[in-house]
Amino acid sequence: MRDEPLLHVALPSGDPAVLVTRYKDVRRLFADERLSRNTSRYPASRISADNDLFGDPEIDNDPPRYLVERAVVMRAFSARRIEALRPIVREITAELMDAMEAGPRPADLMEAFAYPLPILVICHMLGVPPKDRAKFRRLIDGYLSVTALPADEVERCRVDYWNYLSELIADKRANPGDDLISELIRVSEEDPEKLTDYQLQHWVKTLLIAGYVTTASQIGTGTAVLLHRPEAAADLKADLSLVPSAVEELLRYQMMGTSLGSLRYALEDIEVSDGAVIPKGSTVMLSVESNMDEETFPDACALDIRRQDNHHMTFGAGIHFCAGAALARMELQEATDGLLRRFPGLQLAIPGEKLVRPVGGFLAGYAEIPVVW
Repeated sequence: MRDEPLLHVALPSGDPAVLVTRYKDVRRLFADERLSRNTSRYPASRISADNDLFGDPEIDNDPPRYLVERAVVMRAFSARRIEALRPIVREITAELMDAMEAGPRPADLMEAFAYPLPILVICHMLGVPPKDRAKFRRLIDGYLSVTALPADEVERCRVDYWNYLSELIADKRANPGDDLISELIRVSEEDPEKLTDYQLQHWVKTLLIAGYVTTASQIGTGTAVLLHRPEAAADLKADLSLVPSAVEELLRYQMMGTSLGSLRYALEDIEVSDGAVIPKGSTVMLSVESNMDEETFPDACALDIRRQDNHHMTFGAGIHFCAGAALARMELQEATDGLLRRFPGLQLAIPGEKLVRPVGGFLAGYAEIPVVW
């Protein structure tokens, strides 16, 4: 990746794609309208042979339509609203740590803390009954299968998830509340041109997925990376004011997602660094590994919790910058600060190199993270 601005790779489906490696190219291409996100409308390569994942020919993910829908959704993720949520996140964090402390040791950080925290937060935001969290977690995990599940099971999860959301939205229409789904319903009813019923359900589906699984993966995996480096963990424990910069560095260093999430289709030939050209008709991935580009991040392979000007690509850029980035950052800050304050002796119960990656899913987290304190 250091040597070449473009790499020709194979997706898990076996289909070909072009991987853009340089930070400056990746950042620029996030805003380049010659790369379409409507991969289901073009003969683009598939991520998985058994799962369409995010492909939906009824949804337009390109400007100008995308910008109209995004503007509606972004109102719910304003800085003021996210900060107003912080005390609630802090309370949920404390309750989960209470249960973790009272439970068996070693504890699995993923099951005891990393998974339930963002699930409870996104349930609160969207107005999803907490009793449904185990159900929609199972359905989302199936929805995000790349190679983990057979095609018929993936399809069953996709259908059941869509039907579950239909029932949830119908209930919210009948019994609106002070939550994001109810607000999106009001916008849709006032101006269907901004948000049709189908688009409303699509965004609820997307927000539930993004609000749960990516943040859960980063809470667990980022904590594991930190604990695997005792000197960095000790440095942070000694000065918890460094938590915000440490969170950004862990986002850069241990990406919660993969470049599969940035799949695009090239509508024209596009030139990048060193005169290399993305051919028209190519399926393109914008590399999140560009976070390791030494031209942008000095000593990129070192974890530096004091790193400044850390403009990583983990949340994307431009018009496709992650809508929930502020929420994820706040949850990660509260989770990291809370764990280190409550459990100053927190450490991995097994050597970090023995942690096991899940196979066949969309995200590169860990299946389990046993910890003691």
